Amino acid sequence: MEPIAYLNGQFIANSECKLAIYDGGIVLGAAVTDLVRTYGGVPYALDDHSRRFLESARYAYLELGLTVEDVGQIIGKLIEHNRQAWPGREIAVVYYATVGEFPVYAGAAGMAGERKPTVCFHCFPMPFELWRGAVSEGVTLVTPAQRHVPPNTLSSKIKHRNRLHMWIGDSQARLVDPKAVGLYLDVNGNVTETGGSNFLIYRKETIISPRRSNILWGVSLETVIRLGETLGIGFREDDLQIHDVVNAEEAWLCTTPYFLAPVVKLNGLSIGTGRPGPVWKQLVDAFSAEIGFDTLAQILG
Repeated sequence: MEPIAYLNGQFIANSECKLAIYDGGIVLGAAVTDLVRTYGGVPYALDDHSRRFLESARYAYLELGLTVEDVGQIIGKLIEHNRQAWPGREIAVVYYATVGEFPVYAGAAGMAGERKPTVCFHCFPMPFELWRGAVSEGVTLVTPAQRHVPPNTLSSKIKHRNRLHMWIGDSQARLVDPKAVGLYLDVNGNVTETGGSNFLIYRKETIISPRRSNILWGVSLETVIRLGETLGIGFREDDLQIHDVVNAEEAWLCTTPYFLAPVVKLNGLSIGTGRPGPVWKQLVDAFSAEIGFDTLAQILG
């Protein structure tokens, strides 16, 4: 059985799901996105991800003609089919919408005129082997020379595909350490986020996040805050600098694919003990208990 995707109103085989080379998502990088994954075959926080996707599209002047309920039905059908195509695997579903196809190359050359957005949802089986080292040994971060895009240039509230700056930054980070992930500073030297995760520190019984005006506020981040409250852990937003991070008790990356991973080093300096910390484990265990699924065991195999 071949996996299927959804493209512009139709469910089609993955092998047939293709964008035109003159689509605005390719020639301009003008696209919004999101991602949801399953636990035991059930998508987690589906409506939250769908709502953020549709709000991102609206901000980008993309009228998709879809509701949260419509998106849920599309994703439900994709998961139902693709779990049979990939038996025994958890599924990730990518949301993707572009400004549509240009009659000629791009930008000003395309001129003004009516254009229909391209809407696509596609799946892949979760590659847990990619994150085993992250949750067992911890993640190393490097702050690259490349800076975060200021929110007065492009809103941090939308999840988009304009990620060339992060590709450059992650490439710079890997020149320092081939296994490092880039942690981006803003133009004022404040910590923001990585290319695919929110960043948090833990200090003095409090989880601290960079200010939401400067980052993509994550669905998984909301879960961390809520679980922290049940464990008696406080939360606040603040301006964070490298000094704050290297003097924290723990630090974490928070994202949909693996929920929460410990950060053990920044720019060559150990954070806390330099090993995954106890508060990280408490939060992961609380999440596993809530969804009835051992997330760490799944990743570690």
